Amino acid sequence: MRENTECILNSEYYIHGNDFLIAMKKPHLPPTPCQGCAGNTSCSDLDRRQILQLLGSGLATSLPFMASNASAQATPLLLVDADAEQGFAPLRPSDLKVAKPLLAFPFDTQTGKPKNESRANKLVLIRLPEDQMEAATKGRSVGGVLAYSALCTHQACDVKTWIAKEKVLVCFCHASKFDLLDGAKVVDGPASRPLPSFSLKLEGEFLAVAPSSPANQSS
Repeated sequence: MRENTECILNSEYYIHGNDFLIAMKKPHLPPTPCQGCAGNTSCSDLDRRQILQLLGSGLATSLPFMASNASAQATPLLLVDADAEQGFAPLRPSDLKVAKPLLAFPFDTQTGKPKNESRANKLVLIRLPEDQMEAATKGRSVGGVLAYSALCTHQACDVKTWIAKEKVLVCFCHASKFDLLDGAKVVDGPASRPLPSFSLKLEGEFLAVAPSSPANQSS
């Protein structure tokens, strides 16, 4: 069982399975706070409230790395693997396997450092068939790669697990499901807002977020 088991079993929803998430409601239990999140750094930290306020706006421009690079003259931000600790290698579309989510941070080429000072800057990248995307979603992609906030809009847990059968991204903590082919709209679970989305472009051969061209998500 995965390390988030405690977090899940103490919530209104529970998840089990090794390679795939199976989310089921437990209507006979009253809604309770997620006790497992208290000791899990992937879904709880000191700035949770601030992060939820940022995510609640629904605007990509509200996130820290976008707000600090909002001018039209700002250098496009490349993307690097969130797990990298040194030797940061900018990501190409070909670095992503189809339907295999990857957590990433924007990378500032001027400082040579990822913008990982806040969890709110964490993105989830995924490569999906372009012919299955809604038109607006396809317009934000490049090479079939889409970029969304990696923090669930319910309680700011990391959201990074793809269920191929349902074609949704699932949050481990409380089983919210997001349709990434259609702007990350919520299709199940307690989250009430879609994940903020980001328009991608190519800088040479590398994936980049252009601060001057944020995704138009204002719902």
